[in-house]
Amino acid sequence: MTTCILGGGLAGLSAGLVLARAGQSVLVVEGDSAVGGLARTVARGAFRFDLGGHRFFTTDRRIEAFLRELMGEELARVARRSKILLGDTYFDYPLRPSKAIRGLGVAAAARMLSGYAIARLKSRVRDPRMISLEDWVVSRFGRSLFRAFFKGYSEKVWGIDCRRISAEWVEQRIQGLSLGAVIRNALFASSGKTVATLAGEFLYPALGIGRIADRLQEEIERDNRVRTGVRVERLAHRDGRIQSLTAIEGGRARVVEAEEFVSTIPLTSLVEMLQPGAPADVRAAASRLRYRDLVVVAVMLDRPRVTDQTWIYVPDPEVPFGRLHEPTNWSERMAPPGQTLLVTEHFCCRGDATWRARDEDLAERTVAHLARLGFISRREVIASAVVRVPRAYPLFEVGYREHHERICAYLGRFRNLEIAGRGGTFKYLNMDHAIAAGIDAAERILGRQGRERREDRGTPVLAGTAR
Repeated sequence: MTTCILGGGLAGLSAGLVLARAGQSVLVVEGDSAVGGLARTVARGAFRFDLGGHRFFTTDRRIEAFLRELMGEELARVARRSKILLGDTYFDYPLRPSKAIRGLGVAAAARMLSGYAIARLKSRVRDPRMISLEDWVVSRFGRSLFRAFFKGYSEKVWGIDCRRISAEWVEQRIQGLSLGAVIRNALFASSGKTVATLAGEFLYPALGIGRIADRLQEEIERDNRVRTGVRVERLAHRDGRIQSLTAIEGGRARVVEAEEFVSTIPLTSLVEMLQPGAPADVRAAASRLRYRDLVVVAVMLDRPRVTDQTWIYVPDPEVPFGRLHEPTNWSERMAPPGQTLLVTEHFCCRGDATWRARDEDLAERTVAHLARLGFISRREVIASAVVRVPRAYPLFEVGYREHHERICAYLGRFRNLEIAGRGGTFKYLNMDHAIAAGIDAAERILGRQGRERREDRGTPVLAGTAR
């Protein structure tokens, strides 16, 4: 049996490895020049950086065992130290009550605490209507806290007003893009629960997070194929099954037939590729789902270290980047001895001024702001690198769920198609969840094939065994 996997990110590669180890024939096709997707490490000379910095942490023992077996001695434990830069004041992330109050000032802190108390009281009297992100935060923490710690950063990341961001994104948050859980669990300690995404340490490969995808590729390619630089253009289907894909590789079209398909490419792209075309209402739904894009600007420096932080969040709308990290605080092997680099994340939409800006202009603007904020001096700059990442994050706009459900209901009719991954499912998946999603997709395929073989032999299938 042959399975074709669209997309060489963590979900697609994990699915490929599970299937390959089960003796299946596997082909992974990836449009980029390297595997990994957003969890990729870029090398520029002797400097290395991730596309935004990605830590690995999981409470799922199965996934941790899978990763440790894959990576061996490459993994190290790294302490997490993060701050929020508001104005010229740094706040610990997660926030510490005493330091937060000192940084805000007693009057501002008192307003926030009283606003929080009033919001909690109101929520107990009547169930607030939860539509937008603003509704969710204000109802739990009060408007003063929302304005101080949440509004600016969220709108900077997503590019739209908080009243247009669906409240559901909180349930599917991506690490680094949600401050609400931090405030709830650290400043107020209202739930008494540990938030997994705020763990004090994480696992990280010495040569960057991209090594996970590299190792998955290496293992798959023991007996199977991972092809990069392959652009899928069409998926042909008939009678509720995907029959083949048409892809462009090296300027030439190629048709690939398979019995099973796994798609981790953006959900909207998958709909557009189907031939015959999807129904009009499904295509219309796909046109209404949007992704947020990312431009990463790395600045290489002739100094041993700038900060001691893993991440620094910058809500200030006047600063073009929303977050920065220093890879050498994750692993010293990310830069030559005695040198370091800062990696900044510029959230944008394809076609806007940031996305279209020249690399030199983006680098110059980034250096200017890093210098103004006191991180660097211009004479320390050795070089820079710019990487554009399309469709990095699904954008949960108010009303998105109806469109999402319509698409998924239609795709669910294909008996040999699995969708997985962050972009593929249009859900916020952390790295461990993406790996788990890929493994689960592979296991569903294996389970389905096992049932079909038993049915072909006339062996009855027990009720309740279907996943």
